[in-house]
Amino acid sequence: MKPSGEMYLESIYILSKSKSSVRSVDVAEYMNYSRPSVSRGIKILKKDKLITVDHDGYISLTEPGLLLAEKIYEKHMVLSKILEMLGVDKETAIEDACKIEHVISDKSFQALKKHVEDKQML
Repeated sequence: MKPSGEMYLESIYILSKSKSSVRSVDVAEYMNYSRPSVSRGIKILKKDKLITVDHDGYISLTEPGLLLAEKIYEKHMVLSKILEMLGVDKETAIEDACKIEHVISDKSFQALKKHVEDKQML
């Protein structure tokens, strides 16, 4: 999956944690993207069966979509926390974690996560 698709999934996941329903307009506002861009992204996620969109435009994560979104979100949270522990300011840590989460392998991420857990840093 492309990083842009992962960003849409993560955004839907984050929004769904704080809102009872999520629509494309919410995703566009949250990501500061245009509605047509979000519409294209939503169409791809729907085609890949990672989300469903009902007749009123409400977006729900499917089980595979939810699992992937949770995985992406975990990477983001852990990586930003590690960067902050290394002395990176919070804003930069969040921005950099967002970039890293899309390219780091699961193997490398799990090794980093295990290392900081073993050192009781998380």
